Amino acid sequence: MKKWWHDKVAYQIYPKSFYDSNGDGIGDIPGIIDKLDYLHDLGVDIVWLSPCYQSPLADQGYDISDYYKIDPRFGTMEDMERLIAEAKKRNMYILMDLVVNHCSDEHEWFRKACEDPDGKYGRFFYLRDKEEGKLPTNWRSYFGGSVWEDLPGTDKQYLHVFHKKQPDLNWENPELREEVYKNINWWLDKGLGGFRIDAIMNIKKALPLHDYEPDREDGLCSVSAMLQEARGIGEFLGEMRDRTFKKYDAFSVGEVFNEKPEELPDFIGDNGYFSSMFDFNETIFGGSEKGWYDAKPITPDDYKRCCFESQKRIGEIGFLSNIIENHDEPRGVCRYIPEGDCCLESKKMLAALNFMLRGIPFIYQGQEIGMENLPISSIDEVDDISARDEYKVALAAGLSPEEALRTIARFSRDNARTPMQWSDEENAGFSAGKPWLKVNPNYSSINVESQLSDENSVLQFYKKLVAIRKDPAYKETVVYGILEPVWEEKHNLMAYYRKGDKTLLVVGNYQRGEQEITLETAYRKVLLNNYKDIVQEKGTIRLQGYQVLILEM
Repeated sequence: MKKWWHDKVAYQIYPKSFYDSNGDGIGDIPGIIDKLDYLHDLGVDIVWLSPCYQSPLADQGYDISDYYKIDPRFGTMEDMERLIAEAKKRNMYILMDLVVNHCSDEHEWFRKACEDPDGKYGRFFYLRDKEEGKLPTNWRSYFGGSVWEDLPGTDKQYLHVFHKKQPDLNWENPELREEVYKNINWWLDKGLGGFRIDAIMNIKKALPLHDYEPDREDGLCSVSAMLQEARGIGEFLGEMRDRTFKKYDAFSVGEVFNEKPEELPDFIGDNGYFSSMFDFNETIFGGSEKGWYDAKPITPDDYKRCCFESQKRIGEIGFLSNIIENHDEPRGVCRYIPEGDCCLESKKMLAALNFMLRGIPFIYQGQEIGMENLPISSIDEVDDISARDEYKVALAAGLSPEEALRTIARFSRDNARTPMQWSDEENAGFSAGKPWLKVNPNYSSINVESQLSDENSVLQFYKKLVAIRKDPAYKETVVYGILEPVWEEKHNLMAYYRKGDKTLLVVGNYQRGEQEITLETAYRKVLLNNYKDIVQEKGTIRLQGYQVLILEM
């Protein structure tokens, strides 16, 4: 069943770091409006904004204190309405972040729960009686430490699987769910195109809550042990779809981890809970229960295998949303390109290999110009709360401060949150004031302005990728065609066919050294090449280092 979002290109904005219109060092909604034409020229149809609701920003806006208000740092509700209207004029859709596993401890629901834990709002949360010297469960929060915190002014404790300022909402309570649906529909009535749905797999807990086998010296266990046991999330998700998104034909994309293979049609099939879900197969590769310091780097062959596994798993069940990076991850070019090989050619190769996969491509701000990780020299420069926690974990495991810092530099979420690099002017053209987070010093060589006028730039390459996806001659194949891997066993080579009414071959030489491929049939046309020419002899092509080709066969 074809849907309006299948052929779209999406773009994620981290509002705090995108563009500052008033010089206070923080990006804002009027700044996004100022840059809509830039996004439109890039070929973007759907724009997802990370949270800009009212928030104390304990976790950068993922702790919401009022779902009906825009945080004054980012602008006003009028600004938001204007953004939706301006986007519509350009045939673009605005998505907001839906953060409903938890709210902020400054939300009025939580304040009322503190006042009367046994009343209506106490039942909006997971509250347990406090027992001296014993926690209700031994779960470790995603940000480290126990998931249980004392409920101020009471003899109870509340559950938070993220930051202690993010109490979990009790989805078992129908009254809470009604409040959530009311808010979603309020936004959709404003003309929002839909939502990206945050951390949604956490809303279903395995009841009754109980302990699991500890997995670190602290005697605690990862929350994921509980999530593996939890059953029945579909009842909540199906209800939410029917009461909200479905009525508006809205686009919804889930941040989904740990789904079971047999559940895929339920999640993103024709009547799925969501329109799409992100592919995190590459993102989670090499992760370790012990912490970031123990993570295994991803090789080109690993990356290829991760992509193809996801594609095979989904097949034609539905549409994945494909990412190279987002606000929670380091920059993709520093993660997926072998160390020391990050260059113009390799950045373009990674872009093409990801963009041409079956699914909806999501570009994260700055990805289209090849922004890179931020160099750091001290933990004091780090803003990201999870990176600061992982630094302590690495030190406790016996790493030296230098080694621990290297680990943080590789994975810190600050890497993706540094201000967008618009130009080589002061503060990368992001703000006239002092930016809230350090600007990457390489902005003088990597910025939008210089790449707009350079035909050979990463930005221009992304524009060409978008143009192929939207070209009426190839759209049916790129959007709906099947994906068939080829030469899978070839080391450091990633190649696949997209087959629909046409056949396209996407092939990337994922290394610095040259290598050869022999085509089964001659190609008709070169749609894209990150080098000036193709070195070939009859049916054999000698690929240069990090060369990528999109060929019509």
